[in-house]
Amino acid sequence: MDTQRKDQEERRERVKDRIATTTAVIVLLAVWEGWVRLAHIPASMFSSPTQIVQATIDAWPTLWPATQVTAFEGFVGFAFAVLSGILVGIAFYCFRTLNAALYPLLYAAQTMPLITIAPLFLIWFGFEISGKIVITAFWGLFPIAVQTIRGLKAVPQFYSDVALTCGATPVWTLWHVKLRVAARQIFGGVRISAAYIFATATTAEYLGARKGLGIWLQAAYNSFRTPLIFSATIVIVALTVLLMAIVNVCERVLLGPVENDENPDE
Repeated sequence: MDTQRKDQEERRERVKDRIATTTAVIVLLAVWEGWVRLAHIPASMFSSPTQIVQATIDAWPTLWPATQVTAFEGFVGFAFAVLSGILVGIAFYCFRTLNAALYPLLYAAQTMPLITIAPLFLIWFGFEISGKIVITAFWGLFPIAVQTIRGLKAVPQFYSDVALTCGATPVWTLWHVKLRVAARQIFGGVRISAAYIFATATTAEYLGARKGLGIWLQAAYNSFRTPLIFSATIVIVALTVLLMAIVNVCERVLLGPVENDENPDE
C-alpha cells in the first residue's frame, strides 16, 4: 500500500513538473513574440517565433536535405565515439602504465577548441562527409573514455573478489561484472557526448564542407536571413533531443530504471 501511494505521488510530481515546463515555454514564446512585434524589431536583426516557423516552412525543401547530411554524420560519428570511447577507457583501466602516461593528455584533450584542430582534419580528409564523421567521432569519444575509466575505478573491489572466488576469469569479470556496475557512469559520459555531437558536426561543416547544416547556416548568415539561422538552431536542438532520448531508452532497456539500483530490494 505504501509503495502504491509512493508511486502515485511520484506520478503526480512528474505531471506537475511537465505542466510547469510547458507553461514556462508557452509564456517565453508569447513574451518573445510580443516583444518583437511591439518593438518593431526588423526580422534581419531578431526574429519572432512565427517568423521563424514561416521561414522554416518556406525553406524546408533545402533545409531537409542539409538536415539529413548532418544527421547522418552525427549518428554515425556518435556510434563510433561510443564504441571507441569505451574501448579506450577499458584499455586505460587495464594497463596501468598507459593510464599513468596518457590519462592527463586524454583528460586535457576535452578542452581543445574545435576551431584550432578542424583545419587539420580538412587537410587530411578534405571536404567530404567521411571527414566530418571522423572529427565528430574523435571529439565525442573523450567524455565517454574518461567516464569509462572513472566508472571502472569506482567499482568496489568485493565485486571482483566474489566473481573470482566463484571461478570467473579476470576477463569475464571485467566484461560481465565491472562494466555492468560501472555502466551508469559510462552512460553519463555517453550523454555528455550526445549533448554536443550535432553541434560539433555542424561546426565542422561550417569550417569547410560541401553540404550539411553548417553550409546551410553559413548561406543564411551571408544573406542576413536571421530567421533561417534560428531554423538551423532549432533543427540542431531537435536532433540532439532525439539522440538524448535514444540514449535514455537504451540505458533503461539495458540497465533498468535508476530506482532499481537505488532500491534493489523493491
